[in-house]
Amino acid sequence: MKVDLHCHSTASDGVLAPSVVVARAHERGVQMLALTDHDTLEGLDEARQTAAELGMQLVNGIELSCTWGGATIHVLGYAFAADAPALQQAIGELHQGRWLRAEEISRRLEAKGMPGALDGARAVQQALGDSGNAPARPHFAEFLVRAGHVRDHAEAFRKWLGSGKLGDVKQHWPTLEQAVGTLREARAWISLAHPWQYDFTRSKRRRLVADFIAAGGHALEVVNGLQPAEQVGGLAILAREFGMLASVGSDFHAPGDWSELGMYRPLPEDLPPLWERFNDVHSPNIAAL
Repeated sequence: MKVDLHCHSTASDGVLAPSVVVARAHERGVQMLALTDHDTLEGLDEARQTAAELGMQLVNGIELSCTWGGATIHVLGYAFAADAPALQQAIGELHQGRWLRAEEISRRLEAKGMPGALDGARAVQQALGDSGNAPARPHFAEFLVRAGHVRDHAEAFRKWLGSGKLGDVKQHWPTLEQAVGTLREARAWISLAHPWQYDFTRSKRRRLVADFIAAGGHALEVVNGLQPAEQVGGLAILAREFGMLASVGSDFHAPGDWSELGMYRPLPEDLPPLWERFNDVHSPNIAAL
């Protein structure tokens, strides 16, 4: 079975509507898909309807932001009860926090002679698809390009929006333990997203994995798109060492040569796939449509 357990739509920072993401995944041979938008379930109903029409398996998914060791970390939740009170409360708090963050980014950019950033970023976001969520940094980057403040997205992040820059506004994310706890209360299967993308030493990454397990996590995202093969190998070693399940996904945001639904490096054959647990009688239900 071809699966993709990590992708994004216009409900967060992707460029395609949830229904279009599902249809595109189906065209590319994906049989089981998890839509994992950042800190929101907004796109799931639309995605589920399209999956039902196409005969695909759609797994409830989300990518929650949290903090660990002074860094922002992402955890992926799957096959959970979407109406779980703890999850709904956490999403509501994150929703409010993201709007406050967007407003602060806009204020900072205006102070540097770039007014109208929030409205501009919101217009970019709405043109892609209706969303009640706050615009994210990619939407602000596109506004800066269109307003002539920068040449392209790369310059927008390099000068204004990237890590440590003026527009890198830190939100009060929950801790790793809180985020994992919230997902466990919703009966989710939980994977640590793209562990190699964090700028950590080998020993610090290993501590992160150990703390993730201690908090109640189940799996490592061993394969994230077309990340280098040596990174897949390094994460496979960690998964074996800690006896973890393994997940895979494209981390799709927009069509492109290096980001496409169902496109990722092979998972080492000896690792136990997370998605095989979704149908276990003791696991949460998935939407098998």
